[in-house]
Amino acid sequence: MTAKDRYPAPLIALHWLIAILIVAAFALGTVMTDMRISPTKLQYYSYHKWLGVTILGLVAIRLLVRLFSTAPAYPVAMGNWQKKAANAAHIMLYVLMFAVPLSGYFYTSAAGYPVVYLGLFELPTFIAPDPELKHTLKELHELLTNVMLGVVILHVLAALKHHFVDKDGILRRMMPTT
Repeated sequence: MTAKDRYPAPLIALHWLIAILIVAAFALGTVMTDMRISPTKLQYYSYHKWLGVTILGLVAIRLLVRLFSTAPAYPVAMGNWQKKAANAAHIMLYVLMFAVPLSGYFYTSAAGYPVVYLGLFELPTFIAPDPELKHTLKELHELLTNVMLGVVILHVLAALKHHFVDKDGILRRMMPTT
């Protein structure tokens, strides 16, 4: 596999780092919401927020790098419908990687809590506390998270199908090593 058949190294690194952080944020979000109120639960909420803000920043960097780089071409044997589905899934993932953390950030603001990144500095608040909006944004954050989970599962299954069934190199072009 040549360099032109692979994504640029910065995109590969960002892809896997963001993927790990999304899994961690999802797992932490799942655990923390089922906990009784305690100092540990409150700390998990802080960690979850920190992950979300970090993901948001890294996704912004990733989008900029992606806009100024060229993606490797799809395999010739890949059908048009698969190319269109892959493009749609990638667009949806980018939208969700922005929408999920932003909806959580706005939910936190509407709930009247600050986001203090890494416990060091408070991020700006764009929404005043609003109990009704808080509920709506919480529901939106959960919905978007579940949609993202579904799209990520499809993304992983498609990559595995290309690797093990089609053996067309799609997965290898995003792997850290070939």
